[in-house]
Amino acid sequence: MEFFCYHRDRPGSVTLRDDLLEQHWSYMDRFAKTVIARGPTLDGGTPTGSVHIVDLPDPSAARAFAFDEPNYQAGVYRDVLLRRWRNTLGRTMWDFAGGRTGGNRYLVLGLGTGQAADLAAPPGQEELIAYGPLLSDDGTTWLGTAALVRAPDPDTARAVLTQDRYADIEVHNWQFGGRPS
Repeated sequence: MEFFCYHRDRPGSVTLRDDLLEQHWSYMDRFAKTVIARGPTLDGGTPTGSVHIVDLPDPSAARAFAFDEPNYQAGVYRDVLLRRWRNTLGRTMWDFAGGRTGGNRYLVLGLGTGQAADLAAPPGQEELIAYGPLLSDDGTTWLGTAALVRAPDPDTARAVLTQDRYADIEVHNWQFGGRPS
């Protein structure tokens, strides 16, 4: 089962986040074979959150993944969005033809309401790094859509989702995460 996890940073937690970097990476190393995508959201160069898309056995394992994470345990994060997710591209971020760097990258998070939208990836997938619907724990109810995309600007990134089908659409600067190679 695939899960989307977005830890949002608590204001003023950058120093603590920096102090825990090795612990965070060591924790994530345990899940290396199950990670579909990962990386921080940013405001300028300052981290504002952390995205992890992982394949785990069940919702209980996903909750343990999200809440046992060292930054969460230490108080770096103010909240966590954890949802089932479906990998409509069928690949990991490392399979993205655009590579780890170059161009602007964004997390586009559409919080759904009502009838499901954007279940399939839009045409022109070459700029999509990851894409899929956010679902209830049992996988039956659509709750939104999450995408990682390379785009020239936030408005272009936002346009990967059908604008009038969401209660809210958030766009955050994002970059590939993990240990430096």
